[in-house]
Amino acid sequence: MKVAVVGATGMVGQVMLKVLEERNLPITELIPVASEKSVGKKVKFKDKELTIVSMTDAIAAKPEIAIFSAGGNTSLEFAPKFAEVGTVVIDNSSAWRMDPTKKLVVPEINANVLTKEDKIIANPNCSTIQLVMVLHPLNQKYDIKRVIVSTYQSVTGTGKAAVDQLNAEIKGENPEKVYPYQIFKNALPHCDVFADDDYTKEEIKLMKEPKKIMGDDTFNLTATAVRVPVQGGHSESVNIEFENEFDIDEVRQILSEMPGVTLQDDVKSNHYPMPLYSEGKDEVFVGRIRRDLSQPKTLNLWIVADNLRKGAATNAVQIAEYLVANNLV
Repeated sequence: MKVAVVGATGMVGQVMLKVLEERNLPITELIPVASEKSVGKKVKFKDKELTIVSMTDAIAAKPEIAIFSAGGNTSLEFAPKFAEVGTVVIDNSSAWRMDPTKKLVVPEINANVLTKEDKIIANPNCSTIQLVMVLHPLNQKYDIKRVIVSTYQSVTGTGKAAVDQLNAEIKGENPEKVYPYQIFKNALPHCDVFADDDYTKEEIKLMKEPKKIMGDDTFNLTATAVRVPVQGGHSESVNIEFENEFDIDEVRQILSEMPGVTLQDDVKSNHYPMPLYSEGKDEVFVGRIRRDLSQPKTLNLWIVADNLRKGAATNAVQIAEYLVANNLV
């Protein structure tokens, strides 16, 4: 089975190669793809040096699967060209997520919507993935009415240049800025660009994508997304109002049984999720589970995950694994 990784030199692309090395997708040939300026350069995969090829050469190779992490414009232009030659594209950009003709998939929740006819599959936003992994099982049990989420997002979500900015500022340097302000010793309530309604694109993704993934548009969701000087791991403070009453111990039980979710909820031992310990891991960590004392049927909790792994690369590879296991490629 041939698998192409489009955007292989980028931050997510590099993690994608690492995740593919670690997991058991039956790859006979890996095709690294990047922009024209990177063609001919080398990337490492399973102790081999592979040569980066152009988009045209990758399409001509007709891989069974192409995992894209190269930005929305690249996906809009080239994903259909891969699909035309029979390749299934798993796209990590925002290009196709809200397209009603495309599936938006978190395998633990809705992989069963996939069919052989799906040639372009959307990978959700990183913050959305960790959020729905917790919301979905609780929604099934208690019926969610409203969600308020505030994010604390790692600079890795912006890319390598943002990591370079943070590291340079830590050293006391004055680097070229990716953000409108210094990020070291700061918190920016500004993830992605502002839309006409004064919400950022990141907040809009968080408000729209969960409903599509969960197949439920009956609940309301609002978001504030904040960039913090953390390298590796997004955190979320989440307030969930349910239609039905809940039991805290049952909530913990439900979350502990959700595949891909790890419960870290023992405040007596200072045991709770933190981005420092989520980096490099595939699980979504949840803790600080407690009843909202200000109104009934409402819950507070804290969610953390590695945004480059489960929030991007791992989720995409899990989709590929599902396709192979169910003979959909």
